[in-house]
Amino acid sequence: MIYLEKEWLAEFKKYLLVERQYSAKTSLAYEKDLQNFVTFLDESGGAASFATISNLDVHAYMSYLYEQNYKTSSISRRISSLRTFYRFLMKNNYASNNPFAYVQLKRRPRSLPHFFYEQEMNALFAATQGDEPLIVRDNALLETLYATGMRVSECTGLTMEAIDFSMEAMLLHGKGSKDRYVPFGRYCKQALERYFELARTPIMAKYHKDHPYVFVNHYGDPLTPAGITYILNSIIKKSSLETTIHPHELRHTFATHLMSNGADLRAVQELLGHSSLSTTQIYTHVTPEHLQRDYRKFFPRA
Repeated sequence: MIYLEKEWLAEFKKYLLVERQYSAKTSLAYEKDLQNFVTFLDESGGAASFATISNLDVHAYMSYLYEQNYKTSSISRRISSLRTFYRFLMKNNYASNNPFAYVQLKRRPRSLPHFFYEQEMNALFAATQGDEPLIVRDNALLETLYATGMRVSECTGLTMEAIDFSMEAMLLHGKGSKDRYVPFGRYCKQALERYFELARTPIMAKYHKDHPYVFVNHYGDPLTPAGITYILNSIIKKSSLETTIHPHELRHTFATHLMSNGADLRAVQELLGHSSLSTTQIYTHVTPEHLQRDYRKFFPRA
Protein backbone atom coordinates (compact mmCIF):
# COMPACT_ATOMS: atom_id res chain seq x y z
CA MET A 1 0.00 0.00 0.00
CA ILE A 2 1.35 3.44 -0.94
CA TYR A 3 1.95 6.06 1.71
CA LEU A 4 -0.18 9.18 1.70
CA GLU A 5 -0.01 11.75 4.48
CA LYS A 6 -2.66 10.67 6.98
CA GLU A 7 -1.82 13.59 9.25
CA TRP A 8 -2.69 16.02 6.44
CA LEU A 9 -6.08 14.34 6.08
CA ALA A 10 -6.64 14.63 9.85
CA GLU A 11 -5.65 18.32 9.83
CA PHE A 12 -7.96 18.97 6.89
CA LYS A 13 -10.87 17.37 8.74
CA LYS A 14 -10.17 19.58 11.77
CA TYR A 15 -9.95 22.62 9.48
CA LEU A 16 -13.40 21.87 8.01
CA LEU A 17 -15.03 21.38 11.40
CA VAL A 18 -13.36 24.21 13.33
CA GLU A 19 -12.36 26.95 10.88
CA ARG A 20 -14.98 26.43 8.19
CA GLN A 21 -17.67 25.43 10.70
CA TYR A 22 -18.90 22.61 8.47
CA SER A 23 -21.24 20.02 9.92
CA ALA A 24 -20.02 16.52 10.74
CA LYS A 25 -22.10 15.24 7.82
CA THR A 26 -20.44 17.62 5.33
CA SER A 27 -17.01 16.84 6.74
CA LEU A 28 -17.69 13.12 6.31
CA ALA A 29 -18.68 13.70 2.66
CA TYR A 30 -15.30 15.39 2.03
CA GLU A 31 -13.55 12.53 3.82
CA LYS A 32 -15.26 9.94 1.61
CA ASP A 33 -14.38 11.84 -1.56
CA LEU A 34 -10.72 12.04 -0.54
CA GLN A 35 -10.68 8.36 0.45
CA ASN A 36 -12.04 7.50 -2.99
CA PHE A 37 -9.04 9.28 -4.54
CA VAL A 38 -6.60 7.60 -2.13
CA THR A 39 -8.05 4.16 -2.94
CA PHE A 40 -7.72 4.85 -6.66
CA LEU A 41 -4.05 5.86 -6.27
CA ASP A 42 -3.42 2.79 -4.13
CA GLU A 43 -4.98 0.46 -6.71
CA SER A 44 -3.45 2.12 -9.74
CA GLY A 45 0.05 2.62 -8.44
CA GLY A 46 -0.11 6.40 -8.54
CA ALA A 47 1.85 8.98 -6.55
CA ALA A 48 2.98 8.12 -3.03
CA SER A 49 2.42 11.64 -1.69
CA PHE A 50 -0.28 14.27 -2.09
CA ALA A 51 2.53 16.73 -2.81
CA THR A 52 3.71 14.82 -5.87
CA ILE A 53 0.40 14.29 -7.67
CA SER A 54 0.96 14.89 -11.37
CA ASN A 55 -1.37 15.85 -14.22
CA LEU A 56 -1.12 12.24 -15.36
CA ASP A 57 -2.53 11.08 -12.01
CA VAL A 58 -5.38 13.57 -12.35
CA HIS A 59 -6.19 12.50 -15.92
CA ALA A 60 -6.10 8.84 -14.93
CA TYR A 61 -8.45 9.51 -12.03
CA MET A 62 -10.87 11.43 -14.25
CA SER A 63 -10.92 8.55 -16.74
CA TYR A 64 -11.58 6.15 -13.88
CA LEU A 65 -14.56 8.23 -12.68
CA TYR A 66 -16.08 8.34 -16.16
CA GLU A 67 -15.58 4.60 -16.61
CA GLN A 68 -17.49 4.00 -13.38
CA ASN A 69 -20.47 5.80 -14.99
CA TYR A 70 -20.80 8.24 -12.12
CA LYS A 71 -23.26 11.05 -12.71
CA THR A 72 -21.74 14.37 -13.76
CA SER A 73 -22.91 15.91 -10.49
CA SER A 74 -21.14 13.18 -8.52
CA ILE A 75 -17.87 13.65 -10.43
CA SER A 76 -18.13 17.41 -10.03
CA ARG A 77 -18.53 17.04 -6.25
CA ARG A 78 -15.46 14.79 -5.96
CA ILE A 79 -13.31 17.22 -7.94
CA SER A 80 -14.61 20.13 -5.87
CA SER A 81 -13.62 18.29 -2.67
CA LEU A 82 -10.10 17.68 -4.01
CA ARG A 83 -9.75 21.32 -5.08
CA THR A 84 -10.67 22.45 -1.56
CA PHE A 85 -8.25 19.95 -0.06
CA TYR A 86 -5.38 21.17 -2.22
CA ARG A 87 -6.14 24.81 -1.42
CA PHE A 88 -5.74 23.81 2.23
CA LEU A 89 -2.44 22.04 1.48
CA MET A 90 -1.09 25.08 -0.38
CA LYS A 91 -2.20 27.42 2.40
CA ASN A 92 -0.12 25.35 4.83
CA ASN A 93 2.82 24.97 2.43
CA TYR A 94 2.33 21.20 2.16
CA ALA A 95 1.90 21.39 -1.61
CA SER A 96 3.23 23.88 -4.16
CA ASN A 97 0.32 23.67 -6.63
CA ASN A 98 -3.29 22.57 -6.98
CA PRO A 99 -3.44 19.84 -9.66
CA PHE A 100 -7.27 20.01 -9.68
CA ALA A 101 -7.48 23.79 -10.12
CA TYR A 102 -8.19 23.71 -13.84
CA VAL A 103 -9.91 20.36 -14.28
CA GLN A 104 -12.87 20.63 -16.65
CA LEU A 105 -15.57 18.00 -16.83
CA LYS A 106 -16.35 16.40 -20.16
CA ARG A 107 -19.73 17.31 -21.56
CA ARG A 108 -21.98 14.32 -21.83
CA PRO A 109 -23.02 13.63 -25.43
CA ARG A 110 -26.43 15.18 -26.07
CA SER A 111 -29.18 12.64 -26.38
CA LEU A 112 -31.50 12.82 -29.34
CA PRO A 113 -34.57 14.93 -28.59
CA HIS A 114 -37.85 13.07 -28.27
CA PHE A 115 -40.13 13.45 -31.26
CA PHE A 116 -43.34 11.95 -32.62
CA TYR A 117 -43.50 9.70 -35.68
CA GLU A 118 -45.87 10.68 -38.47
CA GLN A 119 -48.32 7.95 -37.47
CA GLU A 120 -48.31 9.31 -33.92
CA MET A 121 -48.98 12.83 -35.18
CA ASN A 122 -51.90 11.46 -37.20
CA ALA A 123 -53.29 9.96 -33.98
CA LEU A 124 -53.04 13.37 -32.29
CA PHE A 125 -54.78 15.09 -35.20
CA ALA A 126 -57.52 12.45 -35.14
CA ALA A 127 -58.13 13.32 -31.47
CA THR A 128 -58.84 16.95 -32.42
CA GLN A 129 -61.58 16.33 -34.98
CA GLY A 130 -64.99 17.86 -34.28
CA ASP A 131 -67.10 21.01 -34.48
CA GLU A 132 -67.05 22.10 -30.84
CA PRO A 133 -65.32 25.51 -30.65
CA LEU A 134 -62.60 24.40 -28.23
CA ILE A 135 -61.90 21.23 -30.24
CA VAL A 136 -61.58 23.39 -33.36
CA ARG A 137 -59.14 25.59 -31.41
CA ASP A 138 -57.14 22.56 -30.23
CA ASN A 139 -56.82 21.34 -33.81
CA ALA A 140 -55.60 24.75 -35.00
CA LEU A 141 -53.12 24.95 -32.13
CA LEU A 142 -51.72 21.50 -32.87
CA GLU A 143 -51.49 22.19 -36.61
CA THR A 144 -49.73 25.52 -35.99
CA LEU A 145 -47.16 24.16 -33.54
CA TYR A 146 -46.35 21.23 -35.83
CA ALA A 147 -46.38 23.24 -39.10
CA THR A 148 -44.03 25.97 -37.91
CA GLY A 149 -41.85 24.48 -35.17
CA MET A 150 -42.44 27.64 -33.15
CA ARG A 151 -41.50 27.94 -29.50
CA VAL A 152 -44.30 28.06 -26.91
CA SER A 153 -43.44 31.68 -26.13
CA GLU A 154 -43.75 32.49 -29.83
CA CYS A 155 -47.12 30.77 -29.93
CA THR A 156 -48.55 32.66 -26.96
CA GLY A 157 -47.21 35.90 -28.43
CA LEU A 158 -48.57 35.26 -31.94
CA THR A 159 -50.89 38.05 -33.10
CA MET A 160 -53.50 38.22 -35.84
CA GLU A 161 -51.51 40.72 -37.90
CA ALA A 162 -48.47 38.42 -37.86
CA ILE A 163 -50.30 35.86 -40.04
CA ASP A 164 -50.24 36.47 -43.79
CA PHE A 165 -52.69 34.05 -45.41
CA SER A 166 -51.90 35.20 -48.95
CA MET A 167 -48.18 34.47 -48.46
CA GLU A 168 -48.91 31.51 -46.17
CA ALA A 169 -46.29 32.73 -43.69
CA MET A 170 -46.10 33.95 -40.10
CA LEU A 171 -43.87 36.58 -38.51
CA LEU A 172 -42.54 35.14 -35.26
CA HIS A 173 -40.86 37.11 -32.49
CA GLY A 174 -38.12 34.79 -31.26
CA LYS A 175 -35.41 34.78 -28.59
CA GLY A 176 -33.39 37.94 -28.22
CA SER A 177 -36.02 39.99 -30.05
CA LYS A 178 -35.10 38.25 -33.31
CA ASP A 179 -37.92 38.13 -35.83
CA ARG A 180 -38.26 35.55 -38.58
CA TYR A 181 -40.80 34.54 -41.21
CA VAL A 182 -41.93 30.92 -41.14
CA PRO A 183 -44.13 29.40 -43.87
CA PHE A 184 -47.10 27.17 -43.14
CA GLY A 185 -48.96 24.67 -45.29
CA ARG A 186 -52.57 24.16 -46.36
CA TYR A 187 -53.50 21.97 -43.37
CA CYS A 188 -52.46 24.70 -40.97
CA LYS A 189 -54.13 27.39 -43.11
CA GLN A 190 -57.45 25.55 -43.21
CA ALA A 191 -57.31 24.82 -39.47
CA LEU A 192 -56.65 28.48 -38.63
CA GLU A 193 -59.39 29.79 -40.92
CA ARG A 194 -61.85 27.35 -39.40
CA TYR A 195 -60.72 28.31 -35.89
CA PHE A 196 -61.19 32.03 -36.51
CA GLU A 197 -64.69 31.47 -37.89
CA LEU A 198 -66.03 28.84 -35.49
CA ALA A 199 -64.15 29.49 -32.26
CA ARG A 200 -62.08 32.64 -31.75
CA THR A 201 -64.52 35.19 -33.14
CA PRO A 202 -67.67 33.90 -31.37
CA ILE A 203 -65.84 33.24 -28.06
CA MET A 204 -64.34 36.74 -27.95
CA ALA A 205 -67.68 38.30 -28.91
CA LYS A 206 -69.46 36.34 -26.17
CA TYR A 207 -67.10 37.59 -23.46
CA HIS A 208 -66.57 41.06 -24.99
CA LYS A 209 -62.82 40.60 -25.38
CA ASP A 210 -60.66 42.67 -27.69
CA HIS A 211 -56.98 41.81 -28.11
CA PRO A 212 -54.71 40.78 -31.02
CA TYR A 213 -53.55 37.38 -29.76
CA VAL A 214 -54.39 34.39 -31.94
CA PHE A 215 -54.98 31.60 -29.46
CA VAL A 216 -57.53 32.07 -26.68
CA ASN A 217 -58.97 30.12 -23.78
CA HIS A 218 -62.67 29.42 -23.21
CA TYR A 219 -63.12 32.96 -21.79
CA GLY A 220 -61.49 34.62 -24.78
CA ASP A 221 -58.30 35.54 -22.91
CA PRO A 222 -54.88 34.85 -24.48
CA LEU A 223 -53.57 31.33 -23.91
CA THR A 224 -50.65 31.01 -21.49
CA PRO A 225 -47.77 28.49 -21.77
CA ALA A 226 -49.43 26.46 -19.00
CA GLY A 227 -52.67 26.54 -20.95
CA ILE A 228 -50.97 25.16 -24.06
CA THR A 229 -49.40 22.34 -22.03
CA TYR A 230 -52.80 21.50 -20.53
CA ILE A 231 -54.43 21.37 -23.99
CA LEU A 232 -51.72 19.11 -25.40
CA ASN A 233 -52.01 16.75 -22.43
CA SER A 234 -55.76 16.61 -23.00
CA ILE A 235 -55.18 15.72 -26.66
CA ILE A 236 -52.81 12.92 -25.64
CA LYS A 237 -55.42 11.49 -23.25
CA LYS A 238 -58.07 11.53 -25.98
CA SER A 239 -55.74 9.87 -28.50
CA SER A 240 -54.71 6.23 -28.73
CA LEU A 241 -51.14 7.05 -27.67
CA GLU A 242 -49.70 5.93 -24.37
CA THR A 243 -47.11 8.64 -23.85
CA THR A 244 -46.61 12.12 -22.44
CA ILE A 245 -46.12 15.35 -24.32
CA HIS A 246 -44.28 18.62 -23.88
CA PRO A 247 -44.94 21.51 -26.26
CA HIS A 248 -41.24 21.63 -27.17
CA GLU A 249 -41.49 18.08 -28.51
CA LEU A 250 -43.63 19.34 -31.38
CA ARG A 251 -40.75 21.67 -32.25
CA HIS A 252 -38.41 18.66 -32.19
CA THR A 253 -40.88 16.75 -34.34
CA PHE A 254 -41.05 19.57 -36.89
CA ALA A 255 -37.24 19.65 -37.22
CA THR A 256 -36.85 15.87 -37.24
CA HIS A 257 -39.42 15.36 -40.00
CA LEU A 258 -37.79 18.08 -42.11
CA MET A 259 -34.32 16.56 -41.72
CA SER A 260 -35.49 13.00 -42.32
CA ASN A 261 -37.09 14.10 -45.57
CA GLY A 262 -33.93 15.74 -46.85
CA ALA A 263 -34.20 19.38 -45.76
CA ASP A 264 -31.03 21.49 -45.76
CA LEU A 265 -29.49 21.99 -42.31
CA ARG A 266 -29.20 25.76 -42.69
CA ALA A 267 -32.80 26.01 -43.84
CA VAL A 268 -33.90 24.16 -40.68
CA GLN A 269 -31.70 26.49 -38.61
CA GLU A 270 -33.48 29.49 -40.14
CA LEU A 271 -36.93 28.00 -39.60
CA LEU A 272 -36.21 27.16 -35.96
CA GLY A 273 -34.60 30.53 -35.29
CA HIS A 274 -31.39 28.98 -33.94
CA SER A 275 -28.57 31.53 -33.65
CA SER A 276 -25.97 28.77 -33.89
CA LEU A 277 -25.81 25.94 -36.42
CA SER A 278 -24.39 23.64 -33.75
CA THR A 279 -27.74 23.76 -31.95
CA THR A 280 -29.49 22.52 -35.09
CA GLN A 281 -26.94 19.78 -35.76
CA ILE A 282 -28.46 17.51 -33.12
CA TYR A 283 -31.11 16.70 -35.73
CA THR A 284 -28.55 15.50 -38.30
CA HIS A 285 -28.25 12.26 -36.32
CA VAL A 286 -31.84 11.43 -37.17
CA THR A 287 -31.62 9.82 -40.61
CA PRO A 288 -34.34 7.94 -42.49
CA GLU A 289 -32.51 4.73 -41.57
CA HIS A 290 -32.50 5.74 -37.92
CA LEU A 291 -36.20 6.49 -38.07
CA GLN A 292 -36.95 3.21 -39.81
CA ARG A 293 -34.93 1.18 -37.33
CA ASP A 294 -36.44 2.87 -34.28
CA TYR A 295 -39.92 2.73 -35.75
CA ARG A 296 -39.66 -1.03 -36.28
CA LYS A 297 -38.26 -1.40 -32.79
CA PHE A 298 -40.57 0.85 -30.79
CA PHE A 299 -43.79 1.49 -32.67
CA PRO A 300 -46.46 -1.02 -31.56
CA ARG A 301 -48.18 -1.21 -34.95
CA ALA A 302 -45.08 -1.40 -37.15
